[in-house]
Amino acid sequence: MGKLQKSTYFCGMNYEAVIGLEIHIQLNTQSKVFCGDALRFGDVPNSHTSPVGLGMPGSLPVLNVAAIEKAMVLGLALGCTINKYNEFVRKHYFYPDLPKGYQITQGAHPICLGGGLDSGAFGVEIHHIHLEEDAGKSLHDQHDFFSYIDLNRAGTPLLELVTEPCIKSAEEAHWFLSEIRRLVRWLGVSDGNLEAGSLRCDANVSVRVAGEKMLGNKVEIKNLNSLRSVKRAIEGEIVRQTALKNEDKTILQQTRGYDAKKNTTYALRDKEAAQDYRYFADPDLPPHCITQKEIDEVASKLPELPQIWQKRLVADFNLSEFDAALLTENIETATYYQQITAHTEQHKMAANWLLGSIKAHLNAQNIGILELGIDPKKIAALLNLVADGRISQGIATQKILAHLYQNPEADILEINGSLGSVETENVADLSVLIAEILASYPEKVAEYRKGKKGLMGLFVGELMKKTGGKADAKLATAGFVAGLK
Repeated sequence: MGKLQKSTYFCGMNYEAVIGLEIHIQLNTQSKVFCGDALRFGDVPNSHTSPVGLGMPGSLPVLNVAAIEKAMVLGLALGCTINKYNEFVRKHYFYPDLPKGYQITQGAHPICLGGGLDSGAFGVEIHHIHLEEDAGKSLHDQHDFFSYIDLNRAGTPLLELVTEPCIKSAEEAHWFLSEIRRLVRWLGVSDGNLEAGSLRCDANVSVRVAGEKMLGNKVEIKNLNSLRSVKRAIEGEIVRQTALKNEDKTILQQTRGYDAKKNTTYALRDKEAAQDYRYFADPDLPPHCITQKEIDEVASKLPELPQIWQKRLVADFNLSEFDAALLTENIETATYYQQITAHTEQHKMAANWLLGSIKAHLNAQNIGILELGIDPKKIAALLNLVADGRISQGIATQKILAHLYQNPEADILEINGSLGSVETENVADLSVLIAEILASYPEKVAEYRKGKKGLMGLFVGELMKKTGGKADAKLATAGFVAGLK
């Protein structure tokens, strides 16, 4: 993360931004939050609807307790207090993709209170997390004159995480959203896909003279669908509001959209107040009470969190913060790495393989690490062969791993032999080639003996050309050292 810019200067006036985020997290339950409709995406439009989702007269919602448990998992991981008394209210507004004319959400009694995350340099505090239902999806690109509605998504369980207005820069907002995305994936409560809409972010931005206590009029930037958009939209809005302040113009409290191509925000509507939604308790949903026993059971199943795991990888294996962060993007990759390193001391090489050639293969096949099918012990054994000089790293990654992708049960030494890539086992086997190379470079040999040790790379490179890359680099170097004495 780069240097944080907490203040903006215009014409001698020092302004500071105050930012709060509203993050909508789509839960990956099997069914919707208040009915049994399946949650499957990409299916035929309007194929997963029911009288409850459509708000038909006489239909009654029933709470999906799996959504409650996933909300508790996230809340406990973030250090929130779990509210034992939960009630649901109706939030009234009309969109074509909200057929009931209201959204079922939580009001004064959200499921999670407080909590937050600490980066080490700054902290972000959470006000609350509440559970609600999602609306359907409007499709505006299917017809020249009409919009279409797909209600498959209507009723999907959402968690809305609301931070305190404590974020001071776009960089801090970007970091927090990145960490929330990593955390929900790690915990298995959501796939956290911003581009697909299963993680969405609204940013509330205001600007005030540095040191003032009163908040300025806030602007809400809606539906930011990438980490980059969140950062750029906030940066642009801070500049826009600061310019208005500098010109002594009023900043309207409004809802704005973000144009990524122009990198500007634009007005959508005046910002609604709470009374505009006409909240009242949902008469069809009784309060849901959570027991301390249920909270304790969820807490006992929480995995070690990614920030803790990341710090341990840096401390124990001397990995960079960058590599450790990538390895802990999801718990499956972190666990696979742990299983490899339980059988090898090649910690850095294991990280390089997982984040390099293996990840490239997973991306190309559009699969996850659990679908790789290769026993982590086999990867560790291959790493050890490379470290012992019995197989070159090029052969290991480009040939043997490539073969294992297609035949995960194959034996790595048998693969090596069948590919004709057996390494030369000792210096004597390379001696003839080494002698030929040294004889063909008499001037370079003389320069090396005078102290130009960097020429060793030339000699070893020539040997690799002659052996098709099959020679072991350590043995080759030892052979050249002996021949150059």
